[in-house]
Amino acid sequence: HVQLVESGGGSVQAGGSLSVSCTDSRRTYSTYCMAWFRQAPGKEREGVAAIDSRGGTAYAGSATGRFTISQDNAKNTVYLQMDSLKPEDTAMYHCATDYGPDRCSRCSAGFCPKGRTTFSYWGRGTQVTVS
Repeated sequence: HVQLVESGGGSVQAGGSLSVSCTDSRRTYSTYCMAWFRQAPGKEREGVAAIDSRGGTAYAGSATGRFTISQDNAKNTVYLQMDSLKPEDTAMYHCATDYGPDRCSRCSAGFCPKGRTTFSYWGRGTQVTVS
């Protein structure tokens, strides 16, 4: 049973930085795609950034130049460093993953495992508030 656990959210003033992390405690496959999504109250969920088992990365336009996704394979953990935060970045941030495809692709949902339309596994989320 896959379990994704996010941590590191919090509150920060506009212009500040936060880092959130997502640990896949039961990863058993060497090929995967993992992504960060966010959802603000009353808004649709949007993809923020994605990273795959090859180390390839992709960003939403709103995240480009401000956010950095990275991973520590030894810890099965993906990080999202968020700089120059804006109030509109306020949302619940969720990580998602799927195994098999070794890369992510852009899709209508934002990011998807290549060849699939959605992720199979999701974390419960961590709140990021920018004031």
